[in-house]
Amino acid sequence: MKIIGASFRHSKVLHNHIKFLYNHGSMYKICNGNLLYHGCIPMTLEGEFMECTASGKKLKGKALLDHINSIVYRGYFKDKDIELENEYTDFMWYLWCGAESPIYGKDKMAFFERYFIKDSKTHVETFSPYYQLNEREDISKKILYEFGLDSEQGHIINGHVPVKIKDGESPIKGNGKLFIIDGGISKAYQSKTGIAGYTLIFDSHGLQLASHMPFVQDTGEYTPSISIVEKMDKRINIEDTDDGKELARQMEDIMELIKAYRLGFVKEKGDVSAFDNYDMDYKFNN
Repeated sequence: MKIIGASFRHSKVLHNHIKFLYNHGSMYKICNGNLLYHGCIPMTLEGEFMECTASGKKLKGKALLDHINSIVYRGYFKDKDIELENEYTDFMWYLWCGAESPIYGKDKMAFFERYFIKDSKTHVETFSPYYQLNEREDISKKILYEFGLDSEQGHIINGHVPVKIKDGESPIKGNGKLFIIDGGISKAYQSKTGIAGYTLIFDSHGLQLASHMPFVQDTGEYTPSISIVEKMDKRINIEDTDDGKELARQMEDIMELIKAYRLGFVKEKGDVSAFDNYDMDYKFNN
């Protein structure tokens, strides 16, 4: 973090990008009953959530990611205690390449070996058991339940690992409960994957997966192949979404404010004539 800090202090653009990430990003996101995260959830070979040590605490599952999220924020915004600041900085480096890091998801980073040692045996990086377990529907349901979501209706949207379509791999895992939408969007991966990544489209009718082919200039072949992966039994309305629920909550607050004004608990301030024409009879009767 000190190296990063020294860099973006002199770059307004980079500083704005980093600030955007901290304002809007997190270790995971829940959206409309779905769970989104980049890397993995640390798990054992037996399919249990792996206990990891962070700040001297043994944590796993959602509690682990929540704790990591708090450390990441403290690492960015600094701390008056220099020892804690150093601890947070070290932890940030660990997240980048640590064996139990949910962001990295491998037992080691063999970049040094691949660059300097010819023996390919030293280049092997073993993936977390999660990346085999995510083929199972029960594991996806277990993760959704851990994060307080409906394991029957919810989905996991996962990134990080390119999908090798040319080797027969599929971006759809766990009987349709988990989608990997990274898929190798970077040009460097496309020769290995045979594809240029995916876009998951979630609209009122259902879930669709758009497969993107590598961009080739002057061919005009840019249109993705779109397939329906799940169709909703009932069309989703705005009121069924997170935004719709927030709008309903705001409407309730406004109705209560109007009621308080009518009853005299809130005194008139400025022009409130708009309230005078609002029929609140049904609200008073409830």
